[in-house]
Amino acid sequence: MHIWGLVIALLFAVPAAADTQAVGSLDGVPIIDALDVRDITTAGVQHYWFRAGPSPVGQPWLVPVVVIKGAQPGPRLMLTAGIHGDELNGIAVLHRLAASIDPARLAGTVTLVPGLNPPGLLQSARQWTPDWTRSAPNLNREMPGKPGSSAVAGFAHRLWQGLIRPNADSAVDLHTQSRGTAYLMYAFASSPRTRRMAELVAPDIIKMDKGERGTVENTLTDDGVPAITLELGRPEMFDDTMIARGEAGLLNLMRELKMLPGKVAPPPASLFVANDIVAARATRAGWARLLLPLGALVKKDQPLAEVRDAFGTLLETVMAPAEGRINMIATDPRTDQGGTIARIVWWSPDPVCANGC
Repeated sequence: MHIWGLVIALLFAVPAAADTQAVGSLDGVPIIDALDVRDITTAGVQHYWFRAGPSPVGQPWLVPVVVIKGAQPGPRLMLTAGIHGDELNGIAVLHRLAASIDPARLAGTVTLVPGLNPPGLLQSARQWTPDWTRSAPNLNREMPGKPGSSAVAGFAHRLWQGLIRPNADSAVDLHTQSRGTAYLMYAFASSPRTRRMAELVAPDIIKMDKGERGTVENTLTDDGVPAITLELGRPEMFDDTMIARGEAGLLNLMRELKMLPGKVAPPPASLFVANDIVAARATRAGWARLLLPLGALVKKDQPLAEVRDAFGTLLETVMAPAEGRINMIATDPRTDQGGTIARIVWWSPDPVCANGC
């Protein structure tokens, strides 16, 4: 082949990297419209504001980003939190990782996004809520977004195209339960590879789950990037125990990925793996009192809760609809007719449920 033909062939064989696009700064922190961590050539910690779109008052929504570039080459790990604005423990986990990971010991790049949903965080709302007068969509059902179709779809598209997808070889999206409920430390996985990732972060429960369309986890996994969702307890608080467990689990995953030195800890012996879930619901409205704690093992038809009327008269006893483990409870005792009291996870032997029913 002629030398110029070889050069042209090589140019077209190697995809060009999307440049990091800086558009200004705020208090010395660069504001960017796109990030490619391969543009960072020096080991260290970089802070950015990612411009994710305009707010209803004409000012941009700015999403905080921390990039830790390692001294050695390696994979790109994407860690996100706060896509639901009342789910806060993951933000503290990412803050701790940003302070504790030494770039000199790191192989590869960790991108931390501690606050994907600024309007939801401002209003302590699960939804993406730029104002109270409009409908409130769930940002974690909008990935990869679509420009020009709606404000939330455009916001999701900018996050996806400019920040999340280009910088991820694997990913973990951090959550808690939302207002009025609580989880154990609980991971969702959808394949053998993502189950292994979930085992390494050492939750109490892994739920094999086909997932929801438009989530960060499932959209990445479907696009060839193994990803899990990690749930860390209760909403609207910083729980130091959950935060420490989340940090330790993610560091263990990074050791498995050869991003950090050290021995990989095995999954805990107490880990409960499930592939199906069922809700225990009240048939009467009233005041509900749980009879079993979060995380308890239950038998089918075992009493879970009592529902009483305004005078304290017992209206019904809610029974467990299946044998398994309680992975979620309602923490608000005010219960509507049909309201969820708890959710129980269990393992179905049906082969079609191996990666989630």
